[in-house]
Amino acid sequence: MEPHTHFIEPSLPRNMIENSMFEEEPDVVDLAKDSTALEPDEVVYEPHSSRLLVRGLGENDLDDEEEDYESSARLLGMSFMNRSSTHSPSSSSYNRQSPPRSCSCPSARMLVVGVFILVLVASMAMVLYFLPGCTFTKAGCGKANSSTPMEPSYPNSTNGELFPWNELRLPASVRPVNYDLSLTPNLTSMTFTGRAVINMTIQHDTKRIVLHSSDIVITKATFQSVEVKVLEYKPWQQIAVSFPEDLKVGQVCVLTLDYAANLSHTYDGFYNSSYNDKTGAKRVLAATHFKPQAARKAFPCFDEPAFKATFLVRITREPGYITLSNMPQAKTTTLPSGLLEDEFEQTGVNMSTYLVAFIVANFTSVTRNVSVYSVPEKKEHTHYALDTASKLLLYLNTFFDIDYPLRKLDLVAIPDCLAGAMENRGLITFRETSLLVGNQSSPLDKQLIANVVAHELAHQWFGNLVTMRWWNDLWLNEGFATYWQYTSLMTEFPQLDLGNVFLGMRFKAMAKDSLNSSHPVSVSSQVTTPEQVSEMFDSVTYEKGASLLLMLNTTLPDVILVNYLYLSLTIDDCWFWMLQAQVLPQQESVSDMMRTWTLQKGFPLVTVSRKGGQVTLTQEHFLLSADNATHSSSVWHIPVTYVNDSCSSAPSSTLNVSDSVKWLKLNYMNTGFYIVHYGDEGWATLIDALKTDINTLTPHDRASLIHNIFALSRLGRVSFRQVFSLLDYATNETETAPLTEALSQLSSVYRLLDKRQEQRLAYIWGRFGQLMDSQDWGEEESVSRQELRSALLEMACSLGRQNCTDQATALYDQWTNSNQTKQIPGDLQRVVFSVAAQSDLGWLSLMEAYSFTTYDSEKRKILQALASTQDPQSIVWILSEGLEGGIIQTQELPLVISTMSDGFAGHLFVWDFVKENWDRIIEKFPVGSYPIQSIIKSTTSQFSTQTHLEEVQGFFSSLKEQGSQMRSVQEALETIRLNQLWMDRNLPTLRIWL
Repeated sequence: MEPHTHFIEPSLPRNMIENSMFEEEPDVVDLAKDSTALEPDEVVYEPHSSRLLVRGLGENDLDDEEEDYESSARLLGMSFMNRSSTHSPSSSSYNRQSPPRSCSCPSARMLVVGVFILVLVASMAMVLYFLPGCTFTKAGCGKANSSTPMEPSYPNSTNGELFPWNELRLPASVRPVNYDLSLTPNLTSMTFTGRAVINMTIQHDTKRIVLHSSDIVITKATFQSVEVKVLEYKPWQQIAVSFPEDLKVGQVCVLTLDYAANLSHTYDGFYNSSYNDKTGAKRVLAATHFKPQAARKAFPCFDEPAFKATFLVRITREPGYITLSNMPQAKTTTLPSGLLEDEFEQTGVNMSTYLVAFIVANFTSVTRNVSVYSVPEKKEHTHYALDTASKLLLYLNTFFDIDYPLRKLDLVAIPDCLAGAMENRGLITFRETSLLVGNQSSPLDKQLIANVVAHELAHQWFGNLVTMRWWNDLWLNEGFATYWQYTSLMTEFPQLDLGNVFLGMRFKAMAKDSLNSSHPVSVSSQVTTPEQVSEMFDSVTYEKGASLLLMLNTTLPDVILVNYLYLSLTIDDCWFWMLQAQVLPQQESVSDMMRTWTLQKGFPLVTVSRKGGQVTLTQEHFLLSADNATHSSSVWHIPVTYVNDSCSSAPSSTLNVSDSVKWLKLNYMNTGFYIVHYGDEGWATLIDALKTDINTLTPHDRASLIHNIFALSRLGRVSFRQVFSLLDYATNETETAPLTEALSQLSSVYRLLDKRQEQRLAYIWGRFGQLMDSQDWGEEESVSRQELRSALLEMACSLGRQNCTDQATALYDQWTNSNQTKQIPGDLQRVVFSVAAQSDLGWLSLMEAYSFTTYDSEKRKILQALASTQDPQSIVWILSEGLEGGIIQTQELPLVISTMSDGFAGHLFVWDFVKENWDRIIEKFPVGSYPIQSIIKSTTSQFSTQTHLEEVQGFFSSLKEQGSQMRSVQEALETIRLNQLWMDRNLPTLRIWL
């Protein structure tokens, strides 16, 4: 049966769809009001809220000099509209699968409204393209936005003179057109010199040129061949050149900057890395990581995403190395010094500075329609990535009907890399663990590699071909790339069974977005400092963004994400075209729909109440709050899907069902980004239905019910007795999605109890012990079964179930006795190694294996096992080594800390370690970066006492500019308060039931 689709809209009459708490529009500041134009030279690029973008439709045209962008992209003009089924991702588990019984189809009205919803994302993207100013364009900056600053008050430069600019964002008066970069790295002294020749045009009369520079020394500057003085203001990482007379609009000019710098040791900018080759000798290399706001550490530049330009790169190297950059190599010249200079083709398309990349290393490659580079010793581990990338590139070219625009695409495995990967145009960089995998590795290991590769390839269209104007709308890069990551893989690699992973990802996003410290996917407030920009890289931006796209795309049957709107159209042309295609029933409603999901944080709780055949749905903000109060007047336009046991009537605007319907389940397949509360009676009927026939609902719907009832328990809307009542059915459950969700939720409960020394195991053994004991420990081909098996056995062994620890010990002994030739199944390696690591002898043998293994996925699992030890001396040693970056690379420190935090002994040691070494940690990882977010969350998320709350609050308050204002700190404090409240509310019940 097809699920019904219904919409909860805040404007509907209360007797039809009732909003019990909120009737007003969302309380969002309208930035379109009270703005005053600046003088041209004072204009800066200010971020727009999505609401402002929508309200401005049709009010302004593009600059005359804006290009026709058909050659660059038609893509974020993609709408959610009908297309030939030849490109349909039929393997996707979200293509409107049929529930168990047949139902009547949705009404024509529902279909029309569904199409309207699906147009939302396209409309938002098109609005971003056609804003006046810097939008999603190939060329970058067009017309500036405007706001009025206070009286100018300029800071002092490093030499004591006044710096001629007083904003964190750059002025709009100058636009770069082309960079000619020459770099000479010295991998012995770990320094480099460079020359940046920047061709630019003057957009407004101005007496100054302001751009970015950080941690580099300008040794000489010339403007139009005349030497000039450069002023620097380090707090804002800006440099400037001032002129006695105005540079005039339309003038073309050249600024040349010679400079010198150290190769960075903090994984950003142009940084040094090293590895040991097969002889044990240390080899060094230099690579770039520029996102966000780090290109300025490698060359002076206009380091904002909207300032797009072309780039020509030259790199000098020693003969034993190769160089790589975004474009193919054009020529190599031997210099009088004996060094070689490689020159690369100029980029044929404009691109943002954060996508520039270059590498100097001794790498080798395998090549097809793409190339995969690695250190020579790991060349054999590149083939899976090559196969995956080759297939996905062909798929994306065909599906988008927009060919990848460059003549080459390189994927490079870097031994030391802060991020999992970086989507540099034409030269994607990866951690070795995110790209390299043996052909005999488990499907779960390959699933990880495929996910990262797919995400970065999607970025070559979403993010690189077209780019968000500013970091406050980062989700338009990352949300789209995440969505297409899963969509492309579920189509081209169905054997990887990514539907369960995508479902778990949506649950993860909801966990973060249920906190008051969350943020909208499109942030209308200022996002300017490097720390604020770094904090945008979180699960709301990635996973919630992708979840919203899934929700919109699955609203209408047989509709997929494609069709093209050419960027040469005006926005009015786009609306006219869609209306002519009978896609948009109400043009004026698009902005209302859009802002309910993108401009406000959080998501709705939909409560179901039923009287006979009439169902009333009410909505409120699902907000976990320590004072148990809702502080938001948020409302959403919600596309509600539902199924029931008897579909005798079609859906209507009043959402009537037959009196004979026994149960009603909302949010079919959990494709909607909301939580549902059915009330005591509604939950009871669903529980009875599952106990009667487990296949009444799909596995994803069963997982959805488990997730929802745990969330409602945390909110205080249901008792933990009701949670246990639902889980009673799970003794008959065999599917991966519901079981892994139940285990994940129970693991969180047990970890909290463990930290209070309240661990009780009778309940989990009663519900899942038999299933745990029945697991096979041999090879398993199904990815889904591997996911389930590893989840069951990791919980069983971590809680000390004898059957599990005995089996793991036996496998580990076979592995060591065979000199590691008797392979452990990949999905079982982590649990087997973790059991071994609990003994002194096992820990030492694992440490030896860690030093010598060349398989990156296996090496990481060994490290997690080593970090799971409860021995204090071993804990201290691993933490110290991770911080030093010797035997254990510093990039792995967040993983070590996260793993240790789950253990009873480790979580106290780790918190003390972070406090004592905070200054050194933020030298390695930028404040606000994802590693810092991870460290803060993992070390504090299992605290649940007032003492710990005060300790965490006191520590972070003392940091001031070193991190006290991070959103992740507020999230940590909020989580501790909620843990404390939850334990106070539920501990007496848990003592009885567990």
